[in-house]
Amino acid sequence: MSILILGGGGMVGQKLAHSLADHGLTGHEGAPVTLFDIGFPETGAPGQQIRGSVTDPLAMRRLAAARPEVIFHLASIVSGEAEADFELGWLTNMQSFWTLLEALRAEHLTSSGNYRPRFVFTSSIAVFGGPYPDKIGDEFLSAPLTSYGAQKACNELMLTDFSRKGYVDGISIRLPTICVRPGKANKAASSFFSGIIREPLNGLEAILPVPDTVRHWHASPRSAVGFLRHASTMDLGRLHDRRALSMPGVSCTVAEQIEALRAIAGNNVVSLIRSEPDETVQRIVQGWPRDFDAARARKLGFAAESDFAEIIRIYLEDDLHRG
Repeated sequence: MSILILGGGGMVGQKLAHSLADHGLTGHEGAPVTLFDIGFPETGAPGQQIRGSVTDPLAMRRLAAARPEVIFHLASIVSGEAEADFELGWLTNMQSFWTLLEALRAEHLTSSGNYRPRFVFTSSIAVFGGPYPDKIGDEFLSAPLTSYGAQKACNELMLTDFSRKGYVDGISIRLPTICVRPGKANKAASSFFSGIIREPLNGLEAILPVPDTVRHWHASPRSAVGFLRHASTMDLGRLHDRRALSMPGVSCTVAEQIEALRAIAGNNVVSLIRSEPDETVQRIVQGWPRDFDAARARKLGFAAESDFAEIIRIYLEDDLHRG
């Protein structure tokens, strides 16, 4: 048995790999972990590292040929980049996903149906589009308004169909915006949600490109790892073939984020946040969901923070001064 993390060089992939090394995975104790990505941190998480791109069909076929028992698919280009580079977004986020599923289907058929890996895909709340109800429930229509959201929605449908046919045993978990992310900002339109907390806590100025009335849905990196671990071992029969679900999180405005920061770190830290409107970011963020009723996920055992102050405290415990 083995475990594969696609996107294993990224922040969540690294945290997941550390978690697997420290605590193992129920039913897969001692299983070797392979991390696949275009690059890795200098002091990376334990496991075999393979450098490559998900857009390389040969690399996808080679990974599938190793027949990992559990696959965590975290690899993608982020929302802002997918919107700016239409062709690259579809190639990286959707076409490569089809290539991998086809390679896994080939292994299933070659094994006479004996190989059927657990496949955990990190989807996004970007699969939804407005107008929104006050809280998005489990029956709300997936109708994305960005290229990134459309690519994620396509993958959800593909994974459900490949699972229905028995080629893989898949689940798509729609992640909230993961906050507070350690390290430097990436090209995601949502990166400022972390930046306005992370940078001031590290004594740096942070740019706020949207009004502080913007409301959004968040969960910590610690919760993201918990979501992935739970999705990889739970009984997927409980999904009744509805294999995509929205994860729990915290809904709050930017103003509420800032007030939570003020309560924890004080006015001097908050004073490092500077408003600088960005129409492009505002336009993307306006199309995103703001609040969820994640009753189905909670009933299935997924859990997240209860308020944004808890998210900040997790950053202080896990990641402050670590890059």
